Amino acid sequence: MATPRIVIVHRRTELQELLDRHATRGQAEFFLRTRGRSIQDVQDRHDQLTSALATIRAAVPSDWRQAEVERADLSRFLLTAEDIIAVVGQDGLVANVAKYLNGQPVIGIDPEPGANPGVLVRHTPAAAAALLGAGDLGRLRCQNLTTVTATLDDGQQLSALNEVFVGHASHQSAKYSITAPSFTVPGGQTERQSSSGLIVSTGTGATGWCASIALERGGRALPGPTDPRLAWFVREAWPSPVTGASLTEGVLEAGEILRITVASDQLVVFGDGMEDDRLTASWGQEITVQLGQRPLKLVV
Repeated sequence: MATPRIVIVHRRTELQELLDRHATRGQAEFFLRTRGRSIQDVQDRHDQLTSALATIRAAVPSDWRQAEVERADLSRFLLTAEDIIAVVGQDGLVANVAKYLNGQPVIGIDPEPGANPGVLVRHTPAAAAALLGAGDLGRLRCQNLTTVTATLDDGQQLSALNEVFVGHASHQSAKYSITAPSFTVPGGQTERQSSSGLIVSTGTGATGWCASIALERGGRALPGPTDPRLAWFVREAWPSPVTGASLTEGVLEAGEILRITVASDQLVVFGDGMEDDRLTASWGQEITVQLGQRPLKLVV
């Protein structure tokens, strides 16, 4: 068995980004002060992340390999099957990392542990250090969180931990045909639509964007984080002589597929709110959305 490698993932802190922009601490402090903020708050959060990273680095067993990568460089970083991913940051960073993984266990570490622990960053730096310091991979008990995958008919694919969005890049009216699974209609039900786009959510994402839409629809029961099913919702479908508004929500069970055929110049597909990391589909292309084949292995 290959030697395990710890890959520590984090974002640049707000202080680092301010110094990149303003060059000196004094200028950064002046910028914040003119907006009613204190640089000390920014410094404190920077120090907490720095301390958390130092704690994790020191805890890695001496015979294990170690690497470190910033969020912005993840798409260019080569992950291997032996990797254990230590994400030091907020819940959203775990979701950002998930799309690049293929079964590697993830330890979510909150650098600012407080009264309200994160949903995905469940470990304090000290707890994560104790887990790693033991050097026993058998102690890494994981929960498999469901993911969602969107695929274009040219083979391009995008996965997400929370949800995928399909619609116009500026969230204006998107035109397409949607085919949803149906027990009563062979091949599913199809409808031409014009809407603000649609989202397909996992149980992890069911507490966010999906939850707000479900609440407006009367509180449809949503899946749990490990449930092998997805919830989908069309946003603001517009009924007209050529478009309908009857297929606006549903559930995708394992093996079921939601099909969207583009009927406008261009639609985009992105996951977990990362609009810059997206697929683009043009007129006539088909987008299929279904349960992801690579669940996130979150260490609990």
